[in-house]
Amino acid sequence: MTALDTPTRTTPSPAPAPATRTTSSFHDTALVFLRELRPVVRDPFSVIFGIIQPLFFLGLFTPLLVASSGQSTADTLQWFVPGVIVMLSLFGTSTTGANLQFEMQTGSHERTLVSPLSRSSLMVGRALKEIVPAIVQALVIVAVAVPFGFRPDPAGLVVGLGVLAVFCVGLGALSYALALAVKENQWAFWGVQQTLLFPLMLLAGILLPLEGAPRWLEVLSKANPLTYVVDAERALIDGTWDGDAVAGAVAAALTCVVGLLVGARAMRASS
Repeated sequence: MTALDTPTRTTPSPAPAPATRTTSSFHDTALVFLRELRPVVRDPFSVIFGIIQPLFFLGLFTPLLVASSGQSTADTLQWFVPGVIVMLSLFGTSTTGANLQFEMQTGSHERTLVSPLSRSSLMVGRALKEIVPAIVQALVIVAVAVPFGFRPDPAGLVVGLGVLAVFCVGLGALSYALALAVKENQWAFWGVQQTLLFPLMLLAGILLPLEGAPRWLEVLSKANPLTYVVDAERALIDGTWDGDAVAGAVAAALTCVVGLLVGARAMRASS
């Protein structure tokens, strides 16, 4: 047998390794954020509709507060407008879980769960989306109040909106966690949301001052994290950088951390 007749052994080439998808958590979160924000940009009716009720509060409560306090309209707005901005954010972010319930009913939520995106990014991206409508609505309220004597400190307004944005992320995450807990039971979601929202809002002194309130109301108010956020907004928008601003920033950060932890855990456990 010659060398030409000797069969040659060929080593089979290794099969190509499957492509691995290494997407960073930041990239996943950005994708979810843009996905959630796109319907708001295309149809801003929900943002516009969310402003109507706070505008009614602003127009109806301001004359009552002026009459009861004896202060000028400008001074009353300086106290009342920051509370209305916080109330506006409460109405918006606390109801975002209803959007998730709609996705559960249509099957969209289940499709996102089987996507390569991490469960935590699904939660964080959804929560971050709530910042944009809240800030836009707050700026509209400020623009409406300025002609009537409201004079916000520019730097304080920017920092105040930042503190409020952090708080909104946590509140939005808690709203999504509630929706995941009750599944498609809309009555349960709205029952819990309404039961918690209005006591928190009233105990924070948004609509009426709590000075001179009964002792038990003062104790409940001090235990309410929203109270510190409202006080911080009033101090910052008035241009006062004191302990109230720091306490409000801490309360907003703690709410954000707790909300994201609870929401991410609920999202990872969802099926």
